Amino acid sequence: MTKMGSRTLRRKFLAGLFNALRVVWPILSGIVVLIIALGLVIGLLEGWSIQEAIYFAFVTGLTIGYGDFAPKFLLTRVLAIALGMCGVLLTALVAAVAVKALAGATDDSEK
Repeated sequence: MTKMGSRTLRRKFLAGLFNALRVVWPILSGIVVLIIALGLVIGLLEGWSIQEAIYFAFVTGLTIGYGDFAPKFLLTRVLAIALGMCGVLLTALVAAVAVKALAGATDDSEK
């Protein structure tokens, strides 16, 4: 087993990460577009501005949830749940890609 420097490991990780992100980019961008679209629909139904709707979409999708904007109608609450699920999916996909890239970078060091 050879010892790899942190700079080499970082370089291999970033190369693997960008390569994997290139592969899943259509899925990632589709999820981001879906989050924005759901946020805009919720904002339209709730009477929020476009900026407020997009802000709500990403705060909800990234599971931050400050609570300064909250849907009041049943339909918009259901859409907010779908928006949250899309955010969890987005986060999980990015985390999986990063773990795969790290595993690939460390596997190369053991050969």
